[in-house]
Amino acid sequence: MENEEKLIVGCRAGEDAAREMLYRRYSKQLMAVCYRYTGNADDALDVLHDGFIKIFTHFSFKGDSTLATWLTKVMITEAVDFLRRKRRFEALFEEEDEELTAIPDDDNAIVQAGGRLTEQELLQLVAELPEGCRTVFNLFVIDGKSHREIADMLHIKEHSSTSQYHRARKILKEKIKAYESNEAKG
Repeated sequence: MENEEKLIVGCRAGEDAAREMLYRRYSKQLMAVCYRYTGNADDALDVLHDGFIKIFTHFSFKGDSTLATWLTKVMITEAVDFLRRKRRFEALFEEEDEELTAIPDDDNAIVQAGGRLTEQELLQLVAELPEGCRTVFNLFVIDGKSHREIADMLHIKEHSSTSQYHRARKILKEKIKAYESNEAKG
């Protein structure tokens, strides 16, 4: 912990050695976060670098959480901003599919099927979701945000967040079934 405090003090002072150590210590973990949102390694790397530039130029860590939690929040915000800048959200969230909100809650089927996959296989299937679905799914399932919070973050309607989440679950179930079917044949 003392080592982390020195790292924080060094980053606040703008010390290059502290910045390098912070990058080496957390870049892999944060790259995974970026990839989870972008679904593309090149985009994830762009987000990671932009996020670290923001961290290094405005090191505003206050100690309200762990350093890792704060860094993750910065990267999530950077990833969402990146996706928003690409303007893909507008087209994805304009069409609200009423039938998607009527899908019954069948998370058990996803959990049971997903339990037979490795974490890497499951994350790859999530990464293949359409961008809007993937973002809402990650925010809701992995980061524990409510649909209201997601709607506020993404500047969409709460109903759109719910709809995208249900669509993501439906697509993910289909992807898991297809994956398992291919594995059984191969």
